[in-house]
Amino acid sequence: MTQELWNAVDRYVTDLLVPADEALTAALAASDAAGLPSIAVAPNQGKLLHLLARIQGARSVLEIGTLGGYSTIWLARALPEDGRLISLEYSPAHADVARANLARAGLDKIAEVRTGAALTTLPKLVAEPGAGPFDLVFIDADKENNPRYVEWALKLTRPGSVIVVDNAVRGGAVADAQTTDPAIVGTREMYELVAREPRLDATAVQTVGTKGHDGFLLARVVA
Repeated sequence: MTQELWNAVDRYVTDLLVPADEALTAALAASDAAGLPSIAVAPNQGKLLHLLARIQGARSVLEIGTLGGYSTIWLARALPEDGRLISLEYSPAHADVARANLARAGLDKIAEVRTGAALTTLPKLVAEPGAGPFDLVFIDADKENNPRYVEWALKLTRPGSVIVVDNAVRGGAVADAQTTDPAIVGTREMYELVAREPRLDATAVQTVGTKGHDGFLLARVVA
């Protein structure tokens, strides 16, 4: 198994099941032009988020980590016309790119990008009337804070809500109990939190593809 083969399979799947889309292509191009890091989810992963939101029947979504809004577009498109998506982005420059991408996609009435450190924004969101509970939470931000993000997600969801945490395998490094890498330490702490949290029923899946070897955690709020 090689990266070349993983890329070929992703291309095959994407060509058949995730056809080219003007707004999504433009979002990636605008992100590249603005110098954003090329760490958006792959097209087939974006489609997975879209399907999860639709299967969930989501009317409200919280995203932690916007980047250029590529995954935001996928999630927002799964919502009904009166749905609501709030995405939290640390970087004002990234948020500006995402807002423009959402407007181009015709989703700026559904999706809102809020700027600032998520650990500052999330408490305000909890206190905001009508902000939650959210039907689906997608966490894809700084990995060292993953445990805190899951804790806040629990405050902003209800029984039946779904929480997805991206980059939960880290090329297999998540299995290294001796690591000192803050991103991996944070991810391991997130797993431990989820494992002992009676309100969550969860699993994790490894993935390979154009993004290399990684994976995601999928949890359902049960109480």
